Amino acid sequence: MTQTSTPAIEGWFTTGDEPALIGSRCTACTTVFFPRTAGFCRNPACSGEEFEDVELSRRGRIWSYTDAQYQPPPPYVPTHADSEAYVPFALAAVELAEGITVLGQVAAGYGVADLQVGHEVELVVETLYADESGDRSIWRWKPVSTGSTNGVHGSTDDMAGADA
Repeated sequence: MTQTSTPAIEGWFTTGDEPALIGSRCTACTTVFFPRTAGFCRNPACSGEEFEDVELSRRGRIWSYTDAQYQPPPPYVPTHADSEAYVPFALAAVELAEGITVLGQVAAGYGVADLQVGHEVELVVETLYADESGDRSIWRWKPVSTGSTNGVHGSTDDMAGADA
């Protein structure tokens, strides 16, 4: 049986050599949203109701960060679909060129000690977990340069996301 890689949440990002988040752009006011939206523009100054898909910037700058010491609500998907053991991980709020800030997990092997406000990160796709039908992947923010003074990535392994 051939295993495949499938996004844990369909339609939120592309895969491949240059993955990107998929957002919506209002055709009336050009406001960008992530995740995708439909129905009506959430910009209070706009009455637009039509949207186009747009690939968001792959790189951005850290606006804020923290570690998740508790299990988030959906659409969070745990590292092991059949596991009840929660493993803390780092989160970063990243400012994109489109004028929005997107919160997401930090790439495996990186923790809060590797992050600094203003540092650049890029979008990567990593395996969250594997099951009988293949890998389940998610997008994460990977530091392009780190603010760590210890020079060791993953010094907070318990907060860097779990290995599949």
